Amino acid sequence: MYVCEKLGDDNMEHLAGKTIEELQEIVVRLGMPRFTAKQIASWIYGHRVNSIDEMTNLSKNNRDNLSSLYDVGYYAPAEDMRSVDGTVKYLFETGQGSSVESVYIPDKERFTLCVSSQVGCKMNCHFCMTGKQGFRRSLTSHEIINQIVSVPDSEMLTNIVFMGMGEPFDNMDELLKVLRILTEPWGFAWSPKRITVSTIGHIPGLRRFLNESHCHLAVSLHSPYPDERMNIMPVEKAFPMDKVLDMLRETDFSGQRRLSFEYILFNGYNDSRRHAEDLSRLLNGMNCRVNLIRFHAIPGVELKTSDEQAMIDFRNVLNKRGVTATIRSSRGEDIFAACGMLSTARKSGNQNGFTK
Repeated sequence: MYVCEKLGDDNMEHLAGKTIEELQEIVVRLGMPRFTAKQIASWIYGHRVNSIDEMTNLSKNNRDNLSSLYDVGYYAPAEDMRSVDGTVKYLFETGQGSSVESVYIPDKERFTLCVSSQVGCKMNCHFCMTGKQGFRRSLTSHEIINQIVSVPDSEMLTNIVFMGMGEPFDNMDELLKVLRILTEPWGFAWSPKRITVSTIGHIPGLRRFLNESHCHLAVSLHSPYPDERMNIMPVEKAFPMDKVLDMLRETDFSGQRRLSFEYILFNGYNDSRRHAEDLSRLLNGMNCRVNLIRFHAIPGVELKTSDEQAMIDFRNVLNKRGVTATIRSSRGEDIFAACGMLSTARKSGNQNGFTK
């Protein structure tokens, strides 16, 4: 497979990101047999070709007809930044001067890609650089799939996490299309256990996700107290965590699907023993784990990272009270690991550290 260096012809529609039903509609409209859709899906998702001419089991006439209106649509990241620990941040252009980030995280036998779902974000979490950008638009299924296919180590990936720029559940139709492409036999045929989707607790999207997907779920929590959570996550007003938890308690997480809560620890704000004890009470009886996360400082935000001992003490309180908790390894701090840092820097014209 090769990947185009730049975006394709703006007048061409892309095949990458299409579901099998959408591909069937295309081939039928072009007078091709319906089974041709499965052949095309195999080429773009199985073989990951970037040229319709490479689809050699399609007739020359069918390839020409398809090429007159469509391209595959894979394109390489515009820039990257590499950490000493092996983490790589990739910047993908999305048109009109905007861009999104994906992060490749190698860890022994595990190779994870963190992908974005929106250009900017509506949620405006106080600690998030993406939220400072405001919201531009949601990404298409094509733009999300392209992040996964077009990073250099794509074929080594073992896991995908939707924890990049944007709120995935605020882009539900496109997210569900991507999850189908990743997990269906005609797509990448991945197990849903290899995919985790993160949310701030977007209730309408959460309801659809629980009903229409079997992928893992991660919920951003960050405080057991509604007023304190609202100070740093305005979404608490629209989607209160108690209502999110009620919905999750009605869902069976005893099978293959895993539920986790993301909890960023801020020094002197949400990292006390009292917080840990009340968090354990809040999650009592739920089949879940808590991922404790170090805060990566961002400009203009007064919140500080908790020290190592505070994080260890917080974890130990949760574990002793029956809530499985782990401290997530901090990766890529030397490459502006906070999500949104690179796209913000590029937008402002400060591209120091990028490589072409």
